[in-house]
Amino acid sequence: MDDTAVWPFGTDADRDDPLTTLRIPVTSTHPEWRYIATFDRESEARPTDAEAKMLASYIEHYKVYFFGADSWYKRKLEQRALDVDAVTRIFHKWGENDWSYRIDTWQYGPFWVPMAPRSRGGQYDTVKLGPLSLVQVMDRDKHMHTEYPNKAWAEWKAAHPDVFGGAA
Repeated sequence: MDDTAVWPFGTDADRDDPLTTLRIPVTSTHPEWRYIATFDRESEARPTDAEAKMLASYIEHYKVYFFGADSWYKRKLEQRALDVDAVTRIFHKWGENDWSYRIDTWQYGPFWVPMAPRSRGGQYDTVKLGPLSLVQVMDRDKHMHTEYPNKAWAEWKAAHPDVFGGAA
């Protein structure tokens, strides 16, 4: 049997990683495919079960927000094992409640936001963030284009207390 027919992502995303069952691609910092969001396989720590649920919910929020809860395009995305769309958010875990992210299209500025722990507080750390929990990093990503909170994201978190608890 041809593995690429079953797993089209090749070595870009780890087929047998437990996160894959939650539709979370585990990739490098520069994935070849345009996944909605990924977990960086080079992270120093793995997501907890609760954090994995947050990552899966983040991906689901994207699909519902941009395409609708029952749209033909959302259903099309979900025919694959992983969701591929436009611009990838890559999440990296340094340690307990210490997360960063990057957007695959970034060409300038810090590689991770917040910066890696070893770089925080240095002369190039102009943002002065970190450590941040996963939900704080997700909030930052959802708010980065405006100074106002993203209402749809706040409503999503509030509607999913089983995933985000009191984070809304």
